[in-house]
Amino acid sequence: MNHYPSTPLQEQKHRLRTAMREKRRVSANNADGTFNKLAENFLHNIALKKGGVVASYCAIHQEIDPAQLIDGLRAQGHPIALPVITGKREPLIFRLYEQGDRLLINAMGVLEPASTAPKVEPDVLLIPLLAFDRQRNRLGYGAGYYDRTIADLLTRKPVLTIGLAYAYQEIAEIPTGPNDVRLDSIVTEIAIF
Repeated sequence: MNHYPSTPLQEQKHRLRTAMREKRRVSANNADGTFNKLAENFLHNIALKKGGVVASYCAIHQEIDPAQLIDGLRAQGHPIALPVITGKREPLIFRLYEQGDRLLINAMGVLEPASTAPKVEPDVLLIPLLAFDRQRNRLGYGAGYYDRTIADLLTRKPVLTIGLAYAYQEIAEIPTGPNDVRLDSIVTEIAIF
């Protein structure tokens, strides 16, 4: 059985994902101070609705780590939530995460809150990515979790979508299809788009 992409768009995205994973792997050792700079850039330039629930993520595979940003948002009074995978083709759900709460490793190796943590609908989604362009298109890992989740949340309420990235993850143009969702903003350690 062939597990490789079959359409030209899927093939283009597959090649780009491979290249960007390698670029991130090679660049990961040069991240000194980057997380703090991203947190400062975000906190000084993006105003969020007071008390709005912010859904973040636990960084994996050399993703930019949002931990310092989360500390700053929590200090501003924002409840923090983390995503939970409920099924392969299902939107993510979100559960509150208090500092020090125990996290469990899911089948994909990602940390997520226990099922006893309260379920919430976020007002803001902080989203990891492999690459982005200045039109705020995002290349993720290919499973479509965030695209499905954003579309699902928007049927019930407005949600602000913000990609978090290293500046070097910017490329000229992300190939997009009909199910790809453009983000509201992308924040790096040096810029906001």
